[in-house]
Amino acid sequence: MPPTDACYTPAAEPPWETVEAGAAGFDAGRLEEAIRFHCAHETSWPRSMYLPDGRYIGTADIGDREEHAEVIGPVRPRNAPNGLILSGGRIVAEWGDTRAPDMTFSIAKSYLGLLAGLAVADGLVADLDEPVAETVKTDWFRAPQNAPITWRHLLQQTSEWSGTLWGKPDAADHNRVVGGAEPAPGAKGEVRAMKAPGDHFEYNDVRVNLLAACLTHRFGRPLPDVLKDRVMEPIGATTDWEWHGYRNAFVERGGTRVGSVSGGGHWGGGMFIASRDHARMGLLVARDGCWGDCRVLPEGWVRAMLTPSPRNNQYGLMWWLNAGPEVRYPTATPASVFALGAGVNLIWIAPELDLVAVFRWIARDQVGAFIGKVRAAVIGP
Repeated sequence: MPPTDACYTPAAEPPWETVEAGAAGFDAGRLEEAIRFHCAHETSWPRSMYLPDGRYIGTADIGDREEHAEVIGPVRPRNAPNGLILSGGRIVAEWGDTRAPDMTFSIAKSYLGLLAGLAVADGLVADLDEPVAETVKTDWFRAPQNAPITWRHLLQQTSEWSGTLWGKPDAADHNRVVGGAEPAPGAKGEVRAMKAPGDHFEYNDVRVNLLAACLTHRFGRPLPDVLKDRVMEPIGATTDWEWHGYRNAFVERGGTRVGSVSGGGHWGGGMFIASRDHARMGLLVARDGCWGDCRVLPEGWVRAMLTPSPRNNQYGLMWWLNAGPEVRYPTATPASVFALGAGVNLIWIAPELDLVAVFRWIARDQVGAFIGKVRAAVIGP
């Protein structure tokens, strides 16, 4: 690919520079073919988000047991497939309605990763390897199983926290196998023997929601407010996005109840956000946490987020990595990283190509093929 202007930073909406495919090092015909492929392989998820039998797709798709499946956060109908591709920060391709906020499921986890970095920079988290109980004085960490849990354990999804949060037991996601996880000893939602914190990776939304609650406790205000002030405004995002928790999710701080958000849409809630705003966040991470001359994320934090964890080399701190030996998407470049949500919703960052892509509502089994078609559109090495 020809060199791009890495100094270009898009201004706040609506202006955002575009670049012709050829000038950005893409074959225009192949790029258009990739877009057509996405639109032809829409997810099977109903646009209403509810199956004909009345079940919510967010719980049905992952096989929640009936006793764990109650929806306790807001749910909205989804939009049609859409996306955009950035080259050197400029839009080289865009399709569908990329300005409409949409549920984004577990991409919200990657935003929690950004907020954790701000907590470290502010001194609210002194050390990722410090037990959370040192600063979050709640019943959540009183049990012997939970007392040793560190911030790093929560961020790497290896905490093995045991308990019930916002009415959902951690066992709801026991034996949930997602990318790079060890084979499960039983069915999803079946109670299993606990391991020591740090010894086992499990993609567990109850524990991610605990991370969100602990960060809320440390910041002392709603995480959407922190994200808006410290990240989204500096990078020129719109104000159309929302981040919801559950109807019963509140943290007590100084006698005041502060709402606590969820790390996805598993039981409703989570982030409702447009693809263009996602693309800005992806570009921020691609640029090591800087936006033009402004450092938004602390120096070194992006590197920390994208370092493979000992128990799952495909996972960092709330971010997915294309690390081996069994890479998540073989069609992506080796250094690729992802913010990934069910549905499928994806932010793909390919540093080798100076590329950031966002695509929404593609069939799960077609993600790799779509990425391969985008890569095939790149001219040159």
